[in-house]
Amino acid sequence: MKKAGLINSEISYAIAKMGHTDMLTIADSGLPIPKETQRIDLALKKGIPTFLETLDTIFEELKVEEVVIAKEMKTVSPKLYENLMQKLQQVEKEENTKIQIQEVTHETFKDLTRQSVCVVRTGEFTPYANIILKAGVVF
Repeated sequence: MKKAGLINSEISYAIAKMGHTDMLTIADSGLPIPKETQRIDLALKKGIPTFLETLDTIFEELKVEEVVIAKEMKTVSPKLYENLMQKLQQVEKEENTKIQIQEVTHETFKDLTRQSVCVVRTGEFTPYANIILKAGVVF
């Protein structure tokens, strides 16, 4: 039994398979997930697990060079947007790196999820609590 870090086998496997610029999506409970994209459903009930908890855990395992979010997050869910920006700054500081932030329309975001290796569905009920993580390299 794995004793530390990410213990979800499906997410661990998806991350282990990822190469530079491959994408992984973390989604709120309402984002439509394309049928052709692997769904890893963590949602238990409203708010469990949260978007930010899931993001924190995945950041422990995945090197990220760019993120994509829906630009609607900034106006519709400003507290989440602020918390997300703080989290990205924290990761940049801890890893001595720069994470590019791309803001697109929600419709464009949904189209981009088709390119993800998987979509991790959370129990988050905050509108636009979705992010695409583009893998970086560790060297």
